[in-house]
Amino acid sequence: MKTFKGKPVTLVGEQVKVGDKVSDFKVVNINFEPTHLSDFKNEYILISVIPSLDTAVCDLQTKTINEELLKNDKIDIKVITISNDLPFAQNRWANDEELEGVTILSDYLHGDFGQKFGVLMKENKLLARVFYVLNKKREVIFMLDVNEQGQHLDYDKLLNFINELPGK
Repeated sequence: MKTFKGKPVTLVGEQVKVGDKVSDFKVVNINFEPTHLSDFKNEYILISVIPSLDTAVCDLQTKTINEELLKNDKIDIKVITISNDLPFAQNRWANDEELEGVTILSDYLHGDFGQKFGVLMKENKLLARVFYVLNKKREVIFMLDVNEQGQHLDYDKLLNFINELPGK
């Protein structure tokens, strides 16, 4: 059972799991421009899903993962952070943090990602916290989530998995 601040939440759609080939989805970037999964051509994609950048846990998750993986030049992996924050808020956060090469996308407009991946929380219209690692065929090869949305994911477990991937 998934919870948000201790209260049960209902996830909309069928949750994607390891082994699934994912569908293309439509979100918007910080400039409100349409962006699709198919726009990214990297060997691997890490999708870091968060409820909101304006919370301490999501802020730390986004900074930690981006800082760790942007240092890794052995693996062709693109980190994408997706939330239902408005692009204005995402842009403000990115400018305040001064992180280079960070891709933050919003599902607030279409709700396409949240429904296709089964991570849209019905009660508050936020996205549930989860990591997905996709391969070149856009199959889920790793997934990590939590039951309580205010908890941190196991960053070490994710980074260990990524460091074991075949490199360039």
